[in-house]
Amino acid sequence: MARFLFRGARLVDPASGHDAVTDVLVEDETVEAIGHDLDRRGTELIDAEGLVLAPGFVDLHTHLREPGREDAETVETGSRAAALGGYTALCAMPNTDPVADTAAVILEVQNLGDKTGLVDVHPAAAITRGLEGERMTEIGELAELGVRLFTDDHECVQSAQVMRMALEYARAYDVVIAQHAQEATLSEGWQMHEGYWSATLGLRGVPAEAEAVVVARDILLAGRTRGRLHVTHTSAGLSVLLIRQARGRGLRVTADVTPHHLTFIDQDLQGYDTNLRVNPPFRSAEDRESLREGVRDGTLDAVATDHAPHGVEDKEVEFDQARPGTTGLETALGAALGALDGDVGLAVARMSAEPARILGLDEHGGPVAPGRPANLTVFDPTASWAVGERPFASKGRNSAFLGRTLRGRILHTMLRGRFTVRDGEATG
Repeated sequence: MARFLFRGARLVDPASGHDAVTDVLVEDETVEAIGHDLDRRGTELIDAEGLVLAPGFVDLHTHLREPGREDAETVETGSRAAALGGYTALCAMPNTDPVADTAAVILEVQNLGDKTGLVDVHPAAAITRGLEGERMTEIGELAELGVRLFTDDHECVQSAQVMRMALEYARAYDVVIAQHAQEATLSEGWQMHEGYWSATLGLRGVPAEAEAVVVARDILLAGRTRGRLHVTHTSAGLSVLLIRQARGRGLRVTADVTPHHLTFIDQDLQGYDTNLRVNPPFRSAEDRESLREGVRDGTLDAVATDHAPHGVEDKEVEFDQARPGTTGLETALGAALGALDGDVGLAVARMSAEPARILGLDEHGGPVAPGRPANLTVFDPTASWAVGERPFASKGRNSAFLGRTLRGRILHTMLRGRFTVRDGEATG
């Protein structure tokens, strides 16, 4: 029987509203007790004074690349990166090779995640076969396998009729339809956000409206069908406004934003750094402020990484030829805290409790309470570190934050009472 006592931690647990210094006792797979003067006999004492203890983070948007692009990432390397980022669960995107649009591929990813055992891996399935936007996958069959989220990311479902049908199935099976909102004719050949800086840098721009028109359409369809719509990696202030209005009308609409979209703007592309080429692109300072306000007021429920590892050959090319995407699992906490003015409670809510709620992961995201699974992360909110000072666990080296100093570092991650990260190092 393993017993660990975290002494003197600041327990930040949005699900229960708890935010105070206390001790937390973990026995085997569960939280045994919370409070002061707990029985220390037979425990391994872990000094957590000055540290934050929180429910393990949950990522709604991770690209693990396996099967098909094991050169860029595997379920194992991505899971290790996730654990080092404080995550205990993640949702793996379906744009693998073959696409995760059948039971066979979903089961393969599930089995790889179970075998690795560092985080709970929940595969997302494609909305349409082959991500081609035409024929729908067997949503009912895949939902019975435990799939909670369907998305054609990194493609947008262009057909309103297909999206309507998907949302109707979502209502029937109580799953989430996540949209990569990008209208095709407005975004053809894009290289960055359309505005002053695209003109200055000589790069082809895509307007914020390319995202917003799809968000508006899908909100109308969600209202018609009462299906669950999720807008992923929101980038435009116009989209935030539309989502806020939809929420005010009581529609079943949720949304996430990435740490990098909360941090960077189009002006940051002046150096043509391909690590800053992401999809959707970084937009204006005004858009970024709208995103931050959306996180603060709850319009944007979750902060999701859109962890997108690429091989070196995909980034060491001319800017317009580089594949879009940045890694994000190992930098998410520090980046989120930086963008949210160090608000620990807000960051934990958006990285843990809220994404767990969206996916229906009852054993993740809190509350941290006796009898509950010990899926926990412990971090130092004041520790500064330079991104790239030590090797990434992810195979991807394409971090938008490379060379930047972040504040907030994961020290321990625990999955059902077992350390997956201890003293900042991955275990197992």
